[in-house]
Amino acid sequence: MCPLCNTDLKATGQRAVILDIIRAGKGHLDADDIHRRAQKKLPRLSLSTVYRALQKFKSSGLVEERHLDENHHHYEISRKEEHHHLICSGCGKVVEFKLPLARIVENLPQTAGFDITGSEIQLTGLCPDCKKKAE
Repeated sequence: MCPLCNTDLKATGQRAVILDIIRAGKGHLDADDIHRRAQKKLPRLSLSTVYRALQKFKSSGLVEERHLDENHHHYEISRKEEHHHLICSGCGKVVEFKLPLARIVENLPQTAGFDITGSEIQLTGLCPDCKKKAE
């Protein structure tokens, strides 16, 4: 399957490598992680090329940009199923969880006048490991 073929984006070798890295990545990768991994296959790939590709992927709906910490953005493949994130404030670990939010907000457009296009919930706390260390 060629995800780039289903978009208006030109399917370049660089974009294919970057997208494959995001798809194969465990967790949520930032641009530096993606760049570092991509350079193993494309040693001359620049960080600015990675950023440009990420913006194009985001605009085309292939990836979602997450703000999991205050320092930088993280990227993950767009999925049809809704999911949210638990973020450890101690170590930065991210755990995904599902919440049937669609049922909760289905009447919200009528009451607030909004057209809902997406949702994102991020809960912060301490993971079990950091909680043990704090005790």
